[in-house]
Amino acid sequence: MSREDKLPPGLVVAGLGGGSGKSVVSVGLAAVFTAAGRQVAVFKKGPDYIDAGWLSLAAGSPCFNLDPYLMDEGPMLRSFVDHGRMADCILVEGNRGLFDGVSAHGEYSTAELARTLNLPVLLVVDCTKTTRTVAALVLGCRTLDPDLEIAGVVLNRIGSTRHEQVVREAVEKYAGVPVIGVIRRMKKDIFPMRHLGVTPFQEYDGAADAIGELAATAENCLELAEVEAMMRSPLLPPMVEVACDDISGQDKVRIGVIQDAAFQFYYPENLLALARAGAEIVEVNSLTAPELPELDGLYIGGGFPETSARLLADNVSFRRSIKEKVEEGLPVYAECGGLIYLGKEIVLADGAHSLVGIFPVSFTLEQRPQAHGYTVLTATAANPYYGEGTQIRGHEFRYSKVADWPGDGDDLGFTMDRGVGFSHGGDGLIYKNVLALYTHIHAVATPEWSVALVDRARQFKVSG
Repeated sequence: MSREDKLPPGLVVAGLGGGSGKSVVSVGLAAVFTAAGRQVAVFKKGPDYIDAGWLSLAAGSPCFNLDPYLMDEGPMLRSFVDHGRMADCILVEGNRGLFDGVSAHGEYSTAELARTLNLPVLLVVDCTKTTRTVAALVLGCRTLDPDLEIAGVVLNRIGSTRHEQVVREAVEKYAGVPVIGVIRRMKKDIFPMRHLGVTPFQEYDGAADAIGELAATAENCLELAEVEAMMRSPLLPPMVEVACDDISGQDKVRIGVIQDAAFQFYYPENLLALARAGAEIVEVNSLTAPELPELDGLYIGGGFPETSARLLADNVSFRRSIKEKVEEGLPVYAECGGLIYLGKEIVLADGAHSLVGIFPVSFTLEQRPQAHGYTVLTATAANPYYGEGTQIRGHEFRYSKVADWPGDGDDLGFTMDRGVGFSHGGDGLIYKNVLALYTHIHAVATPEWSVALVDRARQFKVSG
């Protein structure tokens, strides 16, 4: 790593499992440091939009993702350096449990990422109905991977002063790790919850109050001086510079990005990649705009179209304008919620809600997840953005289900090597310059995506 790449001190906030309280700690730390006037670079491990959104709100700057499964190490570290070097400190929130990966060996886990970044771990432990056993859990984490530095522990959901005393003494005596924070059991969750977990901050009217409450929790419950003392600057291998195409002599293209209460799942790296490829990003609101503005391309990410289904259906002129532009050849790339929006309808408890109607698909929303995890896809048919034979890695997390579709596997552009996909072991509906998939991609892992979308938009602009 060059002198210009020198990074500020940082740490990884991890837990023993989902719901341990690591988001309370990481968002709270980001909020309290930011309120003190410090520039905090925030990162989220793994495929995640919602926790990353709360981190970005707390830090007042985008939260970037680090995913060693989706991303090759070189591009991932380059992104980490690029987005972290100008900050005063770095906070990385892990995902799932500290050692949870894709195999029994813990590949692609938070622990592996912490070692790769050479950052210490602040471990958050849910102490509900446990005392000395907490010490055994922390000691187990220390001994399972002696090369991993667990520099401090936060005791979460502590019930009483006596409870705290017993757990603190046991952890420090038997596990040899200092306790640098104690959070008492709360009567209610600070984060609003919904069927996919935490509600996105964009849909929560009390988001600013929640950030303030989390900052106060960090300030009152954590030993902030000790948290800062455990941080250290990452020591990374030399970075390979990424070659960028020179687009200075080319005309910019206008690519619309639907961002509203229904669609808010966008990696900031994806939008940056489009801009670097030559796009001017135009934010569009599908709930209130009467029609699409003048665009050369359209990107519809994921989100919760089901929570805004009535408003989406009622905005008939906007839906009609998308369909008209698609018929004219407008390049459109849609993921998950965007795929649903381009379907015929979504059927919910209050009835059927009409959608754009590019694809003759009816969707329903189920009580249980219909797909959850990483995906690997291979392009098996001609499509606007990926060459045949291209393999891409992504992820899916959805409760929606295809209720009615007259097609079959031959009508899909990709075969699923891993994951559920749309139907018949495949994913990717194609119509003219539209590609709609259940799979989400990340631009650091799939750099050809942004170039292809901008190229298609440029062709559409010239042909128009």
